[in-house]
Amino acid sequence: MATKAETKKREVKKVVETVNKLRIRVRAYEYKVLDASVKQIIDTALRFDATVLGPIPLPTEIKKYTVNRSAFVYKNAREQFEMRVHKRLVDIINPSGRIIEALTTLSLPSGVNIDVKMI
Repeated sequence: MATKAETKKREVKKVVETVNKLRIRVRAYEYKVLDASVKQIIDTALRFDATVLGPIPLPTEIKKYTVNRSAFVYKNAREQFEMRVHKRLVDIINPSGRIIEALTTLSLPSGVNIDVKMI
């Protein structure tokens, strides 16, 4: 006969196996547009009574470019430009079909890139 501890372990394993996550990574050049988009995603998920983890801010990716100011003379004169890519991570635990459908029909501003993964 199984002990209480063994049956609890089995129940916990079943719960862990059935948990699905919808992981959404949102990227944009402007943080204000990004935060508004993430808020819109979270409001949509909460409307359907989903459990939401986040938004989790990820490190900002900075791309720097150095360019010569002139083509021929003054080679030491240079300009530097940078592009900052802000990122956020949102997890939706146990999403239903209605939540996924609502998120696909969501209209977000241009310049916002979204990656969705099912874990």
